[in-house]
Amino acid sequence: MKMQRILKVLDNFKDLCKRQGWKTCENEDWVQTENGFHNFLCTRDISSSSFKKVASERKCVIKEGLAYHIVQASYTAWLFPQTPPEDLVRIVTENPDFNSRTALYDFSLLLEGKTTCPRLNNTTSSVFQEFEKFLQEQMNVQFEQFPSQLEPRIKNVDSTVPQLA
Repeated sequence: MKMQRILKVLDNFKDLCKRQGWKTCENEDWVQTENGFHNFLCTRDISSSSFKKVASERKCVIKEGLAYHIVQASYTAWLFPQTPPEDLVRIVTENPDFNSRTALYDFSLLLEGKTTCPRLNNTTSSVFQEFEKFLQEQMNVQFEQFPSQLEPRIKNVDSTVPQLA
């Protein structure tokens, strides 16, 4: 049921995209612009290894008539009906290629009737920017960072206590 609500929002957004002259597909969740294919993936959960593989390969299935084609997606947005694992946020933020091409949206609070949506979007995707504008205007959504993005990062800190002479 939750996934159907997300897909309905995505279908409404794709209608807006068509009115803007962007190409969409009724059966697939992508939008084509002059900048390439902007892919939307809806999933409940995914393992870290599968996420890395999908994010690095950037494949998008396109149906034309009765034939299917595989193209490379310029950008991919992941739409989660429940909060994604923190390691997925970390994978995206720590990999510059993923960070510039991948967006994450946590719809769990929206599905509970709230207006807050944690998101990670450092892409330059005009489609994802328009998607966020659509959510703000149509659903009064307020975006915030994932909690793990707000945590201070301390790397390579020597945790040993120096011995007193």
